[in-house]
Amino acid sequence: MPSLKDLKNRISSVKSTRKITSAMKMVAGSKLRRAQENAESARPYAARMARMLSSLSMSISDSDSPPRLLAGTGKEENILLIVMTSDRGLCGAFNGSVVREARRSIRQFESEGKRVSLLCIGRKGRDLLRRDHAKKIVHSIEDISRARLTFEDAAKLNAKILSMFDQDQFDVCYLIYNRFKSVISQIVTVKQLIPFAIEKEADGSRMEPLVGLEFEPDEKSILEALLPRALAIAIYGAMLESAAGEQGARMTAMDNATRNAGEMIDKLTLNYNRSRQAYITKELIEIISGAEAI
Repeated sequence: MPSLKDLKNRISSVKSTRKITSAMKMVAGSKLRRAQENAESARPYAARMARMLSSLSMSISDSDSPPRLLAGTGKEENILLIVMTSDRGLCGAFNGSVVREARRSIRQFESEGKRVSLLCIGRKGRDLLRRDHAKKIVHSIEDISRARLTFEDAAKLNAKILSMFDQDQFDVCYLIYNRFKSVISQIVTVKQLIPFAIEKEADGSRMEPLVGLEFEPDEKSILEALLPRALAIAIYGAMLESAAGEQGARMTAMDNATRNAGEMIDKLTLNYNRSRQAYITKELIEIISGAEAI
């Protein structure tokens, strides 16, 4: 049974931990508001860009060869998975859920006889995947989420992906990340980046091509210019969603940790009071017994 001093020291330690988790919750809450606003404001622009490119791609005649980013390489042998996680922990299952989906995708593609390579964004995802799939990691990026996210960060990553695609290092590229839904909910999302995925209507049907419009230059030239930018916009939107989800997950995790610390303090205080009462009762009994013996 621990002594009174040990219980008192443990109570003091848990109180210090509760102060830290409470402070981290407040910091995550303050960062979450801005990150959520950035993620939500980027959604309409990215969605409209995707719809426009999908409709524009339907307008290309069969005689015109579509851009390579739209048509792909014609095969699906080499798969690139971009796994987007955070650089810091203490955010619950935020990173673990993305890594689990990445591992599931790796098993699925390898069972189909395809070769999988990984591009990791975030230290946590890289460290977790390196245990089992170190040879598959071709590139990793860190410290993107430390500073304020800018479009230049997405543009650099976009340039890296396009360079790998031009060198025929992969045929199909998927992005795995957490899409922000609410403070307590982040949805693991798998999004195809290359070849560009044609958007569909709400009922699942293909979009209608743009009619009655004249393009200058032609549709193919416009697509060739817009597709790399659309790829950068999709990556930037995913970064904003992941950043907002990270802060929401950390805020929830620190809130749970603070409440658990409070419950532990109550239990330890109860044990301390009971042990102290038992110790005092024991001393009184010894005093009374000694007095009666005299």
